[in-house]
Amino acid sequence: MGSHAMKAWVDEGKVTLSPLNLHVVAAMRFLLLPFLALSLSAAAAPSDTRQKLVSLAAAGGGVIRLDADTFDLLTEPARDWSASIEFTALDPRRRCMPCKEFNPSWNSVAKAWTKAPKEERDTHFFATIDFDMGQSVFTKLGLASAPVVYVYPPTEGPRASNKGPSRYEFSHGFEPEPLAESLSHHTPIPIPYTPPFNWSRWITAASGLLTFAITLRFISPILQSRWTWAVGTILTGLVMTSGYMFTRIRGSPYVGHDGSWIAGGYQNQFGQEVQVIAAVYGTLGFGFLMLIMVIPHQGTGSRQRLQVYLWTTIIVLVYSILIVLFKVKNRGYPFRLLI
Repeated sequence: MGSHAMKAWVDEGKVTLSPLNLHVVAAMRFLLLPFLALSLSAAAAPSDTRQKLVSLAAAGGGVIRLDADTFDLLTEPARDWSASIEFTALDPRRRCMPCKEFNPSWNSVAKAWTKAPKEERDTHFFATIDFDMGQSVFTKLGLASAPVVYVYPPTEGPRASNKGPSRYEFSHGFEPEPLAESLSHHTPIPIPYTPPFNWSRWITAASGLLTFAITLRFISPILQSRWTWAVGTILTGLVMTSGYMFTRIRGSPYVGHDGSWIAGGYQNQFGQEVQVIAAVYGTLGFGFLMLIMVIPHQGTGSRQRLQVYLWTTIIVLVYSILIVLFKVKNRGYPFRLLI
């Protein structure tokens, strides 16, 4: 072949290689095959991992039960999926009541995610790792309490993020609605969570309406009585004139810091003071009402005299108490009556 060994020439429109070039091509193919295999395996690895995670999620009803190994698998550095992970301690020995309260909400939101279309569902996973199944993970992350929720974003693909995991704040308690709303910011599509029908609320409301209707049937004569509305009006007037709105508007405490219930001065008043003054005014008013409207209708003179003495004494004593309270509130008042 001589100098023609390194040439290629055209034979009937086709390129033909010399035997030496064929050996070179074969050697290059031999050298490139390992690199090609590594490239293909690297490209297939994330897909295989994701399929394994999909299977684990399906087996757990939408929640992957993690240990230290599967946690590393779910949060591997090269991932085109995101993950919401619940760190909890459900073993009764741990006595973690918040964990038990939060876990049903977590499972309900994760179950709602299983209703999402497959192409979106398989790019975000819900997982739970218990302290007794992954103590090394808790130690590595520096977690000293539970429950905790971390969301790991994807590092590859269209939703890739260079930020680390974000932590869910339980500012709205352990309810599933705010949890689903917050996690929907990290999922490909919003989590299709719908609250379950609240049978207890509707049953309670229906029972309340039925009870009210039955009660109204029996108390309607009382409600239609003018005396009922008269007593209600009088009691309301007593409470208001005793300073109820004054204390409500100013936000006055119920009692003083030293336990006293009478505030000194004209511009101060405690909550308990309103109740006492209302009781005093009410007793005085009731005493005069008995003298004016009830005693004149007594059948005998002796009964009239007895009740006159009784209610007059009550009026004088209660009025004496009222003056004492006035002296305590307005120090320096010189007058008193009996007491």
